[in-house]
Amino acid sequence: MLAQYFPLVIYIAIALLIAASVLGLSRLLGPRHPTEKKLETYECGITPESTVGPRFSVKFYLVAMLFMIFDVEAVSFYPWAILLRRMGTFGLSEMVLFVIVLATGYAYVWKRGGFQWQP
Repeated sequence: MLAQYFPLVIYIAIALLIAASVLGLSRLLGPRHPTEKKLETYECGITPESTVGPRFSVKFYLVAMLFMIFDVEAVSFYPWAILLRRMGTFGLSEMVLFVIVLATGYAYVWKRGGFQWQP
């Protein structure tokens, strides 16, 4: 039974060998002339003003994550709309239940102030 996997093992070994050899050759033969200018942070041609970028509020990331969650869930309406006639009443009731759960989560986040940028 293990003999069936032998070609796969050979294929993986060859792929790893090629990847390692390409990385090794680029390391050996590639030009390396590090200068202070080359090691400096590149800011699209603008001289960097500081070494660290500006800090973003955690609210920014929270709003971004909530947007992604509700956006991905809203995308599920498209396949449902296409298959609605085939699913019949069962599909409609399941989508109503889904919308209720989605609206409950949305209302909870809204009540907790998750969509507000400022306190």
